[in-house]
Amino acid sequence: MANQICGQLEKLQIFSLKGVQMRTFHITWFMFFICFFGWFGLAPLMPFIRDDLHLSKSQIGNLMIISVSTTIIARLIIGRLCDFWGPRKTAIRLLLIGSLPVMCVGLANSYTTLLLFRGAIGIIGGAFVITQYHTSMMMAPRIKGTANAITGGWGNLGGGVTNMVMPLIFATIVGFGYTKQSAWRYAMILPGLLMWLTAWLYARYTKDTPMGNFDEIGHRKTEKLKTDWQILRDWRIWALTLGYATCFGVEITFDNVAALHFVDHFHLSLKTAGICAGVFGSMNLFARALGGYISDKTGEKYGMRGKGLFLAFMLLLEGVGLLLFAYAGTLLMAIIWMLSFALFLKMANGATYGIVPFINKEHVGLISGIVGAGGNFGGMLFGFLFKSDHMTYIQAFSYISILLLGPHCSFLFLSLAELQVKELLKVTLALFQA
Repeated sequence: MANQICGQLEKLQIFSLKGVQMRTFHITWFMFFICFFGWFGLAPLMPFIRDDLHLSKSQIGNLMIISVSTTIIARLIIGRLCDFWGPRKTAIRLLLIGSLPVMCVGLANSYTTLLLFRGAIGIIGGAFVITQYHTSMMMAPRIKGTANAITGGWGNLGGGVTNMVMPLIFATIVGFGYTKQSAWRYAMILPGLLMWLTAWLYARYTKDTPMGNFDEIGHRKTEKLKTDWQILRDWRIWALTLGYATCFGVEITFDNVAALHFVDHFHLSLKTAGICAGVFGSMNLFARALGGYISDKTGEKYGMRGKGLFLAFMLLLEGVGLLLFAYAGTLLMAIIWMLSFALFLKMANGATYGIVPFINKEHVGLISGIVGAGGNFGGMLFGFLFKSDHMTYIQAFSYISILLLGPHCSFLFLSLAELQVKELLKVTLALFQA
């Protein structure tokens, strides 16, 4: 571990590609961006896929559930592979293997085959763990939260871009004379090809650590395989896992259903609905980074307690914003409240991984995988609300918001009760000053 700490950056040079640290920083967020693009590439095209394969609402719900369910397992495994192989080899292999179902999903000709391909595509969502692990290896403790939030947020931006871009790619293919039934199938080839390109960039320009790859710095695999499973007794891991389930879990659920919701509820065209849904994802350009930055600044003054309290506030405000979005009566108000809850949701994402690297520095990969899997577990559970024929999307959104508000109000009450008045005032002031 000592070798890994040497050479970590103390200051984030966001517009620089100089040095292996910043090259890795930019390539690893781009890698997750491309994986996210492929992971949710089918979501904005679902209105046409639904008509082509004659899918029911329940079947669409199952497709959404399996797309995030397989990622749970992938994130747990990939966290350990990062500790064992190193993030570089893990990323390259994930990109090459994951590109196959992305490009071949167009071969699906029934609900069953589409379900199998959708599940296989879900493994590339594990790229997030690689991004967080690799960034943690390259950055010093004082900026880990900010750096992790930026790479995670810019990677998640792929979910917004795919909602905007895939309908355009679809329309372009139709413009060349292909049928709509063929166009959605050919459109998915592009994300797969971009994954190949990214695998080459990862192999050519990154290292596992600032000092070199694992096999170059004497990283012993036998030692890394001996995991101290007692770390799982740390309640903070499970608190963060639950918290991430209620922020990132909501995000991937919304990415899956947003375009359909805008088409069905507000009667928008596929292109316009994709733009509206894409605006939600575009908040990742800065919101997740902002959450990580404030978490770092709060942590410098008030430690982990301050970080945890800030995270709880963000989760609470996320729930309020989602409830207001659910009952927005007009498209304009829906977009306004969507942006509001997106801001707090993505700041909560960043605040979560502003804490993760500090739980146990010897098992960053394992803990990142567990917490990351928690996000997908939340997405899987929320997905069941959207498959019911007896529940509208608006009702599903409102139930999720209630689930968010209940436990987080309780957590805030207990946290505030433990703080002395003087400490409370200091932490509150730090949040505003940060």
